[in-house]
Amino acid sequence: MKIIVDELGHSYGDIEVLKDISLTIPQGQIVCLVGPSGCGKSTLLRMIGGLERPTRGAVLTSGAPPAESLNPLTYIFQHFALLPWRSVADNIRLVLEDHKLPRKEQEAIIADVLARTRLSEFGHALPKQLSGGMKQRVAIARALAVRPACMLMDEPLSALDSQTRELLMEDLVSLWSREPFTAVYVTHNLAEAVRLGHRIVVLSRRPGRIHRMVDIDIPLEERHLGTPELEAHQAELWEMMRAEAEAADMELIDG
Repeated sequence: MKIIVDELGHSYGDIEVLKDISLTIPQGQIVCLVGPSGCGKSTLLRMIGGLERPTRGAVLTSGAPPAESLNPLTYIFQHFALLPWRSVADNIRLVLEDHKLPRKEQEAIIADVLARTRLSEFGHALPKQLSGGMKQRVAIARALAVRPACMLMDEPLSALDSQTRELLMEDLVSLWSREPFTAVYVTHNLAEAVRLGHRIVVLSRRPGRIHRMVDIDIPLEERHLGTPELEAHQAELWEMMRAEAEAADMELIDG
């Protein structure tokens, strides 16, 4: 299943936040959305996920989600949103309970996603016993449990320290390499974007328009932060964004 954003625009009252957005999210690719503060990245993600309805245009899908998909679209947020009184396994089980799956099938799904996210030994732990990185792994495992056609990821690593962020990026690359998934990934961090994105969509300052789209052809598993190729892509993205970011910063100050 691929997602098509068709001439999408959105306003909050008199404030236009998105304008003329047309974009395709190909199946099996990670598409990163970057841009200056206030450009509408998270708003666009909410439109794609159906949490808000655009003022103009539409979000369409082409093709059917995988036959085993329980939720075609699922979110991973910056904040982990784990229930503190539930164990790791039961936090994952939460997204399966409304689907009336037999207990045996639930257990098999939970065991699978715990193994894929390197959490098999922590199924009985409570969130308070976990590090920030492990909590985000639980959030990723919970998203994978519903076998989504597309994951919508809103700055999922921004609350983590740099070392943990690098480890989680490696985990996401490993997950994608074993079983390619589709994702729309919002980030303000250009290093994350070039590490994880097959396609990077650069939005302008408000109202957010597509300024450029950059495809990175280096296989994910061959990308390493600090290599000349990724540094060059990161520098290219910053050159595209610098003037827009400066103007956006002045708009926020003046506002």
